Amino acid sequence: MASDLEKQAKEAFIDDHFELAVDLYTQAISLDPNNSELYSDRAQANIKSGNLTEAVADANKAIELDASLFKAYMRKGIACMKLEEYQTAKAALELGASLALGESRFSKLIEECDKLIAEENGELPEQPMETTTTESVSSAKDVQPAEPPSDEVPIAPAKPKYRHEFYQKPEEVVVTIFAKGIPAKDVAVDFGEQILSVSIDVPGEDTYHFQPRLFGKIIPGKCRFDVLSTKVEIRLAKAEAIHWTSLEFRNDSLVPVKVNTPVIGAQRPTYPSSKPKRVDWDKLEAQVKKEEKDEKLDGDAALNKFFQDIYKDADEDTRRAMRKSFVESNGTVLSTNWKEVGTKKVEGSAPDGMEMKKWEY
Repeated sequence: MASDLEKQAKEAFIDDHFELAVDLYTQAISLDPNNSELYSDRAQANIKSGNLTEAVADANKAIELDASLFKAYMRKGIACMKLEEYQTAKAALELGASLALGESRFSKLIEECDKLIAEENGELPEQPMETTTTESVSSAKDVQPAEPPSDEVPIAPAKPKYRHEFYQKPEEVVVTIFAKGIPAKDVAVDFGEQILSVSIDVPGEDTYHFQPRLFGKIIPGKCRFDVLSTKVEIRLAKAEAIHWTSLEFRNDSLVPVKVNTPVIGAQRPTYPSSKPKRVDWDKLEAQVKKEEKDEKLDGDAALNKFFQDIYKDADEDTRRAMRKSFVESNGTVLSTNWKEVGTKKVEGSAPDGMEMKKWEY
C-alpha cells in the first residue's frame, strides 16, 4: 500500500538514505498519483540527493494538486536557489509565505534570495553563499549529493521514452519533443530562469519527465508551447542574444558568443571621423520614459497593467491578500482585503452566466 511505502520512505530519509527514499516515494506515487504530499516529500529527498531539476518538477506537481501546500513552495524555492534561479525561488517563497502565516523560515530564505539577487546584479559585494536544507540551514555534508552504497551495482540510464531535439534563432530556442497523439491536457510545461520542466502524464503509462538545466537564461513570461498531433513544440525566449552550443548547461561549456542580429531597414554608410559624435544620454532616457508613459494599452494588457500598479504600490497585507486569493481561487478571484481572506480559503468564482467545474483526471 502507498501508506506503507510512504512510511518506509520517511524512515529511509531520516537515516540519510536519500536515494532509497526517492525510490520508495516513486513507488508510493505510482499507487496514489494524486497525493500532493508524496510529490512534496519526494522533492525534499531529491534536493538531498542533488537531483535539483527533479525536485523542482515534483514541487510543481505538488502545487498543481494542492495550491495551498506551503511546504511545496518552500522546497521549490530551495531547489531553485541551489540552481541559482534566484528570481524563481523568491516568487515561490513569497507565495508559500502568504500561505504559512508566522513561518519564519520563509522570511529568512526570502532575505537570502534578495541578497543573492543583489549580488548577481552587482549591487553588493559578493559574500559566501549560505546553503540551505529543505527546512533550514544545512551542514556542509548536506550540500553534496548522497552517494550510493559501495556494493550497489550501477544501472545504465533508461532510454528516454520520447526523442527530442532543438534549433535556435538569435532571439529564441525551439525545443521539439516527438510525442505523437498526446492530448494537450496530459502535457505540463513549466519555465524557470534557466530551467525547463516538461511532464507528459498519459493515463496507464509511465510519466515522462524532461527537466534540463538550460545552457543560458530565458524569459519565462515570453516562453510558450504548443501540443501538436505529432510533437510538443516549446519556444524559449532567450534572455541574451547568445549562441547556445548545447541545450543543457555543462560545467565545461565554452564562453557564450553573442549573436549579431540583423538591423531592420537600410542605413547609409558612415565613415570614420576624428571627432566622435556625442550622445545626449539624459535626453535619450527622458524620451524613452515619455514613450513608456504615453503608451496606450487595451484589453488584457491594460487590465494586467492596472493590477500590477495596485500590487506595486500596496502594503504587505494587501499583497498577501492578492496572492492568496488568486492562488486558492485558481485565478478567478483577486482580493485586496487581508482581513477577509486571511482566515479562510478563497473559493473560485465563475463569471456571470458561467459555472465552476473541476477537472477530473
